Amino acid sequence: MAVPFQLKDKVIIIIGGTSGIGDAIAHRLLQAEARLVIAGLNATETELQKLDALYIHADVTDDYSLSELMAITFERYGRIDVLINCAGSTNGYSTIMESKKAEYDDNYSVNALGTALAIKHAVPYMPKGSSIINIASAAGTQGVPYLGALAASKWAVLGITKTAALELGAKRIRVNAVCPTSVDTPRAHAAGGEPQLRMEQKAIPLGRIAQPEEVAAVVHFLASEDSSFVNGQSIGVDGGFNAGMSIDAYNQLAQ
Repeated sequence: MAVPFQLKDKVIIIIGGTSGIGDAIAHRLLQAEARLVIAGLNATETELQKLDALYIHADVTDDYSLSELMAITFERYGRIDVLINCAGSTNGYSTIMESKKAEYDDNYSVNALGTALAIKHAVPYMPKGSSIINIASAAGTQGVPYLGALAASKWAVLGITKTAALELGAKRIRVNAVCPTSVDTPRAHAAGGEPQLRMEQKAIPLGRIAQPEEVAAVVHFLASEDSSFVNGQSIGVDGGFNAGMSIDAYNQLAQ
C-alpha cells in the first residue's frame, strides 16, 4: 500500500508562507518532500533560514508581482502542481456602523482579490491533477460581530473558490477552501481581538481555538492526490463551531 498524502517532488507555491499558518504549512509539506516556493512580503533572514525553499518576494495586491511569481516558478521548475493562497489581512475590529472604507479595502485587496489574481496567473502553468487551496475562515461561513470587513472578504474567497472549481474542472484542476476559526498565531492575539478569542474558547464545542499545525494537516490532504475527487468544498477546521455553540455556552445563555 502506498504511503498516503505523498507530495514528493510536487512543486508547491505557498503565498504568505513565512509566518503563522503559512509557516506551519511550509514545514509540514517540506517533511512530505515537496519542492516549495514561498512568496510573501518582508520575510526575515531567520524565517528564511528555517525553510529549505525558494523565496520570492511577492505582493498579492499587485497584479504584475503575482504574474512574475508564477513565471519565475515555472522557469525554475517547469510547472506548478499546487497553489496555496495563505496571505491574509484582518484589518479592523469594529461594527459595520463604525467601520471605515479602508478596512474593507485592505481586507478585500489581500484576502479576496489577491486570491483571485493568484489563481488567474498560476493556472496557465498548472498540469492536470493540480490543486488550489485557499485559506478562508469560519468568518466566511457566518456573520461575525465586529468583523464585518473580514467576513465580507472571506465570504468572497468562498465564492471565488466555488466559481474557480466549476471553471477549472474541465482542466482537472481542483479548487478548495479551508475555513479555520481563530488560529493560535500572533495575528490572532493582536490588540483588539481579545473578545473574539474569549468568545470562541467558550462557544467552540472543543473548547479552544485551532493550532496552525491542524490547519496544515488539512492543507496537506488537499494538496495530495488522496483528495483527487474533493473539489469546490469549504472544509471547516473549527472544532465544531459551524455546527453550533458548545453545550456549556448554551447552558450559560439559557440560565
